[in-house]
Parts: sequence; structure tokens; C-alpha cells
Amino acid sequence: MNLILPLLLFLIFTVLGGFHFYWLFGGIWGLEKVIPAKENENKALSIPKFATLIVAIVLILFGLHYLLKSGLINGFVSNWITNLASWFIPSIFILRAIGDFNYVGFFKKTKNTVFAKADSKIFSPLCLTIGIIGMLIQIMAK
Repeated sequence: MNLILPLLLFLIFTVLGGFHFYWLFGGIWGLEKVIPAKENENKALSIPKFATLIVAIVLILFGLHYLLKSGLINGFVSNWITNLASWFIPSIFILRAIGDFNYVGFFKKTKNTVFAKADSKIFSPLCLTIGIIGMLIQIMAK
């Protein structure tokens, strides 16, 4: 299997997980662009620290999954779990790119907030890219 794509996803997920740990421990850089907002710039949701911790850990685990897929490390994970994760991870990122039809994704209604602009330029394309690369890795592994 091509080594570049799994390592690319490992790197992307590690960086994303790192950002979430940064915010968890009080970092503020980029924070105004990552939380969905309503048209009046009021945040559409409040994110507790515990949720940020969970997302950070899950992103790091996703990265480790792709490091395992690269073959550079071996783990004690059952094949059915690895196979399920290999379809699940890209699927959730493709769904994220499509969005909720209100605040996030390519088909969002709210388009003029700081978050919506960042989502259109960075987050949704990144999610779609992650999803496509993940699917390619799984298809090439067959």
C-alpha cells in the first residue's frame, strides 16, 4: 500500500489533535474561527472543555489508526475493528463536509459569519479531503 497517504492522514490528525489540546489548555489563537456562529456572531453552541478533550483524543487515535495502516507500527487491534474504522473515519469526515445544512458544511445556510467563511475555505474542504484520502486508502488496501 502506498505509504504517503496514511502518513499524510496521520500528520493531519496529529496536528488537528494538537490544536484541540492547545485550546483545551487555554490557547486562543484561531478560536474565534472554529466555533459555529449565528448571523449575529453569537455562538451557535457552547463547547465544554471535556468535549474538547474527547475530540483531541479521538483525533490522535484516528491518526494512530492511519499510522497502523501505513505498516510502520504494529498494534494489537483486531482486523475487524481496523476495517470498520477504515470506513467509519472517512465517512464521518465526508458527512461533516456535507454539513448540517445550517451552520457547517458545504450546504450551510449561514454563510457570512467568521466561522462560516473559515468553514467554506478551510474546514469543509479539509474534511472532504480527509474523507476522500481515507476512502482511497481503504480501496487500495483491497
